[in-house]
Parts: sequence; C-alpha cells; structure tokens
Amino acid sequence: MEKTLQAEAQALGISLSDQQLEQFSRFCQALLEKNQVMNLTAITQPDQVARLHFLDSIAILSRLPMGGKRLIDVGCGAGFPGVPLKIAEPSLDLTLLDSLGKRMTWLEREALPTAGVEAQCVTARAEEYVSCCREIYDFAVSRAVARLPILAELCLPYVRPGGYFLAMKGAQALEELEEARSAISKLGAKVEDVFSYEIGDAVHHVILLRKHSPTPKVYPRRYAKIKQQPL
Repeated sequence: MEKTLQAEAQALGISLSDQQLEQFSRFCQALLEKNQVMNLTAITQPDQVARLHFLDSIAILSRLPMGGKRLIDVGCGAGFPGVPLKIAEPSLDLTLLDSLGKRMTWLEREALPTAGVEAQCVTARAEEYVSCCREIYDFAVSRAVARLPILAELCLPYVRPGGYFLAMKGAQALEELEEARSAISKLGAKVEDVFSYEIGDAVHHVILLRKHSPTPKVYPRRYAKIKQQPL
C-alpha cells in the first residue's frame, strides 16, 4: 500500500515522507478493520484504498497549496478527503463534519488517534452547524455528497470572502456546474477553475469556486427546502 501511494503521489508532484506513509498505512488498517462491522467503504483492498481514497483525496494539493490554512470537510463520511489532506499537509487546521454520530465517534476515538492525526470532529448537519462558524474557513471541501446546486448552498456559507470551496466530482461535473451557476452567483462566489486528474482508469474533476463576497444570511436554508427548491 505504501509503495503504491508513494509512487503515484510522486507522479502528481506530491512528496510524502516515511512518517506520512506510515500514518496512511495505520489509517488504512483502522478503516478496513472497522469496515468489517460498520459500512465505511466498498473498497477493501489496501492498494485500492491507497488509489481511490487516499490519492484521490490529496491530488488537489498538486494544484492548490493549503499549508497553514483552515479547512472544513463537509459530509466527511469515513474521513475523505479531510484526513488524507491533513496527513499530507500537517499544518492544516482541519474540521471534519458529518451528521452520522457513529462514524464521527469512530474517527475521533479510534481512527485519528491510531493515525496520529489531529482534527476537530463535529457531529451535526451542515446547514445547522454553520450558525456557529460562518465564513471562518479558508477552504471548504466535499467529496461525492450531493449535486452541486445543493452542495454549494451547504458549503459556501462556511468560506470567508477570498477563500475557496472545492467540490470533488466524477463524470457529471460539468453538467452539475451548469445546473449550479445561478446558485454560485447568489451565494457570493465565482467559478475560478475546473481541473481534472486521473486515478487508475477514472478521470476525476474538481470544481474550484472562489468566494468574492459574503453569502446572504438567509442561506443556507433548511435542508428540505434546499433539496426541494435548489437555487
């Protein structure tokens, strides 16, 4: 697993130390052990975890430096992409946010201590937790949580003006971007870039939104309203 991760990270221009590779290995072990009793991932081979979870998560560092910044991972699930980003860039101030308490308890009490990773773990809904930390983050990131019009309303209120929201997407990225253009504008952001990278045989896309002005305080709305009437 470590050799696979090191070689493919180097191909993306990302250097990992022996200590970081060991942290990835411990996190992988914790993930696969817990996956036997809790549904965390459908990927169960260490080399595939390295490629499809770890490498996919840290690939954005090849395009956007994050050293010393505050980042929130919205809908982090089993810790992706936030935990791999923190291992690869230890100076990140990381908040992991998810509404499922069992997963967050596992991350906070088992996985993160095992991997030697420090992060704030928050069990809450994204549209509710923002009331206590609105526009304080340099970066918000989310991976495969919801379609972009919904995701933008959930994530952009966390980002300070001048900061970024990174939506990690698959094959429908450009289609989702067209759906979300109105929402992005209303929420105070602009599309800065869309970039792609290959992991194995798959092409992954990142939609990079830059926040240029504060998000109106009426957003985010209740989730049922967001889902029923996307901006």
